[in-house]
Amino acid sequence: MTAVRWGWDFGVALGEAESVRLIEVLRLLAETGALGSAAAGLGCSYRSIWGLLSQAEAAFGKPLVIKRRGRGTRLSAFGAALLALDDEARATLAALHAPWASRLQEVISPRAVVAPERLRLAAGHDLALADWIENGRHVRVDVFWKGSDEALLALARGECEVAGFHLPATYGGAAAAAWVGSHLALRGHRFFEVMQREHGILIQRGDPLGIASINDIAQPGVRMVNRQRGSGTRSMIDQLLAANRLDGREISGYAHEEFTHDAVAAAVASGQADAGFGIRAVAGRYDLDFVPLGVDRYCLATRHQTADSEAARHLVRRLQGETFRRRLAALPGYLPVASSRGFVGWRAFAGALARKA
Repeated sequence: MTAVRWGWDFGVALGEAESVRLIEVLRLLAETGALGSAAAGLGCSYRSIWGLLSQAEAAFGKPLVIKRRGRGTRLSAFGAALLALDDEARATLAALHAPWASRLQEVISPRAVVAPERLRLAAGHDLALADWIENGRHVRVDVFWKGSDEALLALARGECEVAGFHLPATYGGAAAAAWVGSHLALRGHRFFEVMQREHGILIQRGDPLGIASINDIAQPGVRMVNRQRGSGTRSMIDQLLAANRLDGREISGYAHEEFTHDAVAAAVASGQADAGFGIRAVAGRYDLDFVPLGVDRYCLATRHQTADSEAARHLVRRLQGETFRRRLAALPGYLPVASSRGFVGWRAFAGALARKA
C-alpha cells in the first residue's frame, strides 16, 4: 500500500541513513537485549552494529547502551529517551500523514469499494456496543477494539469498513474537524452519531480519599489508573488535566495504562488504584462511586462508497432500532441520539455538532 514515510536525520556526524538505522538498532536492543540478535534482525554483522553505536555515542557525547557481562546489553537512560521520543513522534505523525496517504492511494489506484456482508468495525471500546454485538441477533459486524485514534487510522488505511470513535460533547464543528481531519480526509467519508455517554472519575465506594474533582487526582497519596495513549478517553483525560493546569507526569499512576473501561474499573475496585476515568455505566458494574465530569458523543465513520451499501444501511437500522435503544436505557449514563438520519457528509455532521455544543 502507498504510504507517506519519514525518518530522523540527527546530524552530529550521522547522516540520514545512519540515523534511521540507529533507531532500528535501539528498538531491537530494547526488545532482545542482545547485540547479536539485533544484528540478525537487521541482516547485518555484529561488527557493523557495534560500529554504528560507537559512532553515534561519539557524536552525541553520551552512551546509548550499557553492556552487562553475561547479561546482554540494555539501553542507557539516554538511549531509552531517544527511543521513547521516536515512539511519540511516530504516533503523532501517523495521524497527520493518514489523510494524505489515503488521498494518495485514491489518486494512484482509484477503485470502487464493495462492502462485504459483514462489516469490519474498528472501534473505541464501549459497553453497550460490545454487549449488543456479542448478544444481538442479525448483527452483521466483526468488531476489533482499538483506541479512537487507531480506529480512524485503520479506516484511513483500508483495514476496516467502519471506525468507531468518540468526541467530547463540548466540541463544535471546528474542533471536531481539526481532530477527525488529522486522521481522515473529511470529504471522502460520512459520519453517524450513535449515542452519548456520561464520563467521570471512578472511585472506591464511600470515597475514602475525598476525591470530588479533577484536581483531587493530583493529591499526594492518590494513585490513578489511566487509559492507553491513542484512546478517545485518554485524549479527554489529558485535556481535562491541561485545562486544570495539572501535569500528568507528576500524578502517581499516570503511566499505569489500561485498554478498556472495564479494566480501569477493575483496577480501582481491586485496590490497585484509587481513581480512574471511565463511563458511569461501568461504576455500577464494579460497585464504585462516580464523580461526573461531562458527556461524550460516540460516533461512526465510513467511506462514501460503503455508506451507500446494504451492509451499512442495515447497521444503521439496527442501531436506530428498539432493541438497541432498550439496551442503552438499561445502562446508567447512556443516552440515545434522537435522529432518523443515517451516515451523512461532514458538513451536515459538523452542523449537528455545532448546534448541540
